[in-house]
Amino acid sequence: MSATVLVIDDMIDVRLSVNFLLSNHNYKILEADSPSQGLGILQCQHVDLILLDMNYSSDTTSGKEGLEFLSILKKEGITTPVIAMTGWSSVDLAVKAMQKGANDFVEKPWDNQRMLQIVKQQIQFSGLEKQNVILRQQNQNHQDEEFIWQSRAMKKLMQEVAQLAQTDATILLTGENGTGKSAIATNIHQQSSRHHNNLVTVNMGAIAESLFESEMFGHKKGAFTDAKESRVGRFEMANEGTLFLDEIANIPLAQQAKLLRVLESSEFEMVGSSITQHTNIRLISASNANFDQLMAEDKFRADLYYRLNTIELHVPALRERIEDIMLLAQHFVNKHSIRYGKSNITLAGDVEDKLTSYHWPGNIRELSHTMERAVLLSANTIITASDIVLRMADASQQADMPFMTLDLAEQQLLHQALAKTNGSALEAAQLLGISKSAIYRRMEKYDIKT
Repeated sequence: MSATVLVIDDMIDVRLSVNFLLSNHNYKILEADSPSQGLGILQCQHVDLILLDMNYSSDTTSGKEGLEFLSILKKEGITTPVIAMTGWSSVDLAVKAMQKGANDFVEKPWDNQRMLQIVKQQIQFSGLEKQNVILRQQNQNHQDEEFIWQSRAMKKLMQEVAQLAQTDATILLTGENGTGKSAIATNIHQQSSRHHNNLVTVNMGAIAESLFESEMFGHKKGAFTDAKESRVGRFEMANEGTLFLDEIANIPLAQQAKLLRVLESSEFEMVGSSITQHTNIRLISASNANFDQLMAEDKFRADLYYRLNTIELHVPALRERIEDIMLLAQHFVNKHSIRYGKSNITLAGDVEDKLTSYHWPGNIRELSHTMERAVLLSANTIITASDIVLRMADASQQADMPFMTLDLAEQQLLHQALAKTNGSALEAAQLLGISKSAIYRRMEKYDIKT
């Protein structure tokens, strides 16, 4: 896509000369005869570079109007690079322009090769800086569930993944917490034609509703009270790459329409800006929710759900891929042994029965944590069954609950639900069939902390 250059100069012959030179080198040219007209263009159109004359009809020597325009750009948080255009003898003015925020300057009448070189250079610098901003904002928490399998269930899933990765199909990953959905999303991106561009991961459950638009679409400096700097949104960060929306079912209903609009039109506006931007992303989302129930309860829009699940892939729970448990267990032992400076740790033969008979409510994530504890606590190089501490007894061993007071039974159920959901109060509440506020009241009553 060709870069867009805005030329601001009150001399029509200057604008025509720039237009002729740059358009012959595949630049798109916009023209303005004054700083105020140029500002209007910047507020409604995307511009990659500004060529700014410093003197206008009201003052042809001091550069006051050009300097004021540079101050306005800074105040408005407009970061488009600027090349100041000055006369041969206006070195002082060029210095003042650079101090006010201009990125470079060119002297009139210009040398065409120098003009082309500066324009190309500044657009390249701007692109690099934008990528740096994106990289600084990409504070992604990549999960480390590894792809190790021999089970039929995983073989089938990974065959489907390999086939679909080559397409741009929108994919919804479903399955319990800790099954490795985020790792599957990463694998899809790495196998796709977009692998050389960004994979941007967003935990939708961690975004405050008030910050949804800023997080997803970005904001301009000064758009709201705490917007001290402009911020690139996740859709822009993922442009030409893959956007992975984890915990997609946690989006508040009020924000679902805004997400749907971008997915349907590929268009959005940053908060505080009226400029419509376009995005080209491959969308993958994930959830452990029951969408049929959510839609029946009017908590999730049906049109958004059908937009998300062109293809739906179910990631099996660890208890559904028993053949993989020992492979994963030894892998995690090796991994954590290296991490903690221990060597040659192996698993004893009696470990297999204990690990494969357990139902793993926390799936791969729980297995990793279990093996990490075993490595840390092991006194020698062999981990036995007695070294492995499971967070809760197998459900089959809990069938006959002893008589106890209701308060004690309630406490035990709370502890079990929180253990099964890895400490997530919201998921524990859903498991117990009570509201979020109800579970927090009970946790406070019994002084239960996660």
